[in-house]
Amino acid sequence: MILAAVNDSIDKLLFAGHMISFVVAFAPAVINPVLVAKTKGDGDPAALGRLAGHLASNGRQIHLPALIGLGGFGIAMVLTSDDQFGFGDTWVSLAFLNWLAICGIITAVMLPGERKMATGDMAAEKAVERGGQLTTLLLLVMLYLMIWKPGA
Repeated sequence: MILAAVNDSIDKLLFAGHMISFVVAFAPAVINPVLVAKTKGDGDPAALGRLAGHLASNGRQIHLPALIGLGGFGIAMVLTSDDQFGFGDTWVSLAFLNWLAICGIITAVMLPGERKMATGDMAAEKAVERGGQLTTLLLLVMLYLMIWKPGA
């Protein structure tokens, strides 16, 4: 049974949710490195800890839910697409695995590291930085998969 034909209202609504979730979920990949660099440049070590606390709070309350929503909207688009595309398509399966990897990095590395930095443990900064770099790399892979759909 077709629940959402391509280009119908439900499909457009799911796609809009998917895109809005994408922008909200990955805003920190662009904004956080700039904020951290500017805060470090101010020369106030306590300010970096306060910033990390705000970043962790935003990540937990705004960006992680948007990342979950991104996957939810994407799964809903696959489930309602009928024969247009499915989980058996290479690009869909790889995108799903990529999304799971990003969720894992955010929840296991980035958010705990930002919370540690907020308490003054600046040793966690390197892990947060590496996690951000890996997340950005996976974001680029995700964009490749979504735009060019290899194996389709």
